Order: sequence, then C-alpha cells, then structure tokens
Amino acid sequence: MSQDPKPSGTWMDVSGVSDLFSKKRRAKALRDALARARDLIDVPPPPVERCEDITLPGAAGELAARIYRPHGALEGAGLLYFHGGGFIIGSLDSHRPLCQRLAAVSGVSVCAVRYRLAPEHPFPAAVDDARAVLEAALGGALSAYGIDAGKLSVGGDSAGGNLAAGLAQWARGRLVFQLLIYPLLQLAQVKKARPRWQEGPLLSEKLLEDIVKMYLAGADASDVRASPLFENNLAGVAPAYILAAEFDPLMDEDRAYADRLAASGVPVEFKLWKANPHGFLSLSRLAPACIPAIEHAGKALAKAHA
Repeated sequence: MSQDPKPSGTWMDVSGVSDLFSKKRRAKALRDALARARDLIDVPPPPVERCEDITLPGAAGELAARIYRPHGALEGAGLLYFHGGGFIIGSLDSHRPLCQRLAAVSGVSVCAVRYRLAPEHPFPAAVDDARAVLEAALGGALSAYGIDAGKLSVGGDSAGGNLAAGLAQWARGRLVFQLLIYPLLQLAQVKKARPRWQEGPLLSEKLLEDIVKMYLAGADASDVRASPLFENNLAGVAPAYILAAEFDPLMDEDRAYADRLAASGVPVEFKLWKANPHGFLSLSRLAPACIPAIEHAGKALAKAHA
C-alpha cells in the first residue's frame, strides 16, 4: 500500500529548522569545549619575527587569516594552512600553537586561514573558500608578506588536511609541496571495521558520523571534493608529507593515500607516530611526541623549499 506524502508547508519548515537548531547546538558545544581546553592542552610555542592578522578573499566574502613569519625566514617560501576540527570546530586561535611552532622550526612563513564551518555552511562551502584563498595566493595576494606565488605549499590537519589534499589535486603543477597531518581523506565509510583502540578522545566513530551529517548535509560522500582519497588520477600533484597517528581511526586511509601517491609517481614521505591519538599535535602539554612530530614535519617542509 502506498503511503500518503508528508504534508508540505509549516510542518516541514519547522522540522527543518528544528534539525538545524540541534546541529548548531551540538556544534556550539564542541566549539566551547575546545576554547576552554586550549590553554590546558598546549604550551606556548617559540617566538616568531612577526604574527599578523589579515584578510583574504573567500568564495562568499573576506576570510580572516594569520601570518606567522619566522626569524630567518626562507626567502619567498610560504605554507597556506587549513585548521582541523571536522569542518565544524577549529579557528585561528585553536591552532595558533601548532602553526607558530611549525613556522619557527621550518623557517617557512605560515598563513593560517579561517574558512566557513558547518552546520551553518555545509559542503562545499569550505572547499570553495579554500580554492578562492589559494587562487588569491597564487595570484600574488601574499607577496606583501614575503610569500611568493611560485613558492607556495598547502597543508592542514584532519579536516584541514582534507582541504589541503583536495587543493593539491586541483592546483597540479602550481604548488611546491603538500603537508598533510592525520588527514581526513574520505567520508563515505565512517562505519568500516576498525580496532576499538584506534578511537581516541578527539576522534571517534560517533564524531565521524556527526561530521558527515553536519558537513555533507546529504551531499554525495563520494564526491572527490569531499573525499580526496577517491580521486582516480593523482599524477602530477605536489610532493607530499603525510603524518599519521597509530591510535587514529584515519590511520589506514592515510597510509592508503600515501601508497596511491607513490604508485602515481608522486614523491611522498609517510611518517607514522606510534602510540599517539588523532589530534596529538595540538596536545603539547599532554603528548610527549607532539613537539618532535612538529619538528619532523617542519624539517620536511623546509627541505621542500630549500
């Protein structure tokens, strides 16, 4: 027997508003928790020559950005960095210690970018912002800050690593390097079988499900803009450094992406940090491997720009 269609109008509108309100409330709780924890989980990073807040053109308006210029900066070298947080949380402030430390140890100027977040701005808003910012940077928007368009790399952690990997695919032949820190590379298989010990306090199967619901909001998870791991042709993308964590539900896909890059002839270094959880590069007070891991990644970034 066929079912009657659901009524249109007020009932549907209220239902949609209620669902969005619930998602926004969940996102706010996550953002507030991160803000409260920031000073408890990170130690102050080493100083840089200059830290400057600027704006860059996004897909729907100006976006906040922050430039960390290290002492003795490598001439013209720059990294466009996208913060993690599952496309839901994260900010310039939450990732300041990581970005500043990365700039200080690598000698490469880091430009961290704040992009639009879900659920207020679902996919593909973050991708569109990332592409707009990269296009501006490649057009010389950062030249006044000592970053040359021809010496530009992209990077990011977790969701930011997703954006950086996608940008490297999109801007083939125009980038020096891609620095991917425990990147979230696909959103189609969040319930795949994995050992329970891979789940940590900063990323779990439940949180991955929330990310899919809030960020994709019904969009196709197999779209390579959302899941860069599904791109069939990786030839010609920028050389890569992929940092993975052993206690991380993303470890397998990070290794798989490194293998696929290598099979496509792309120079890639895969570094697995054992006995560490997802997000540990933002846990310098708690994870002894945090600072050595950033230093290791920084050396790879410096080498790429040498």
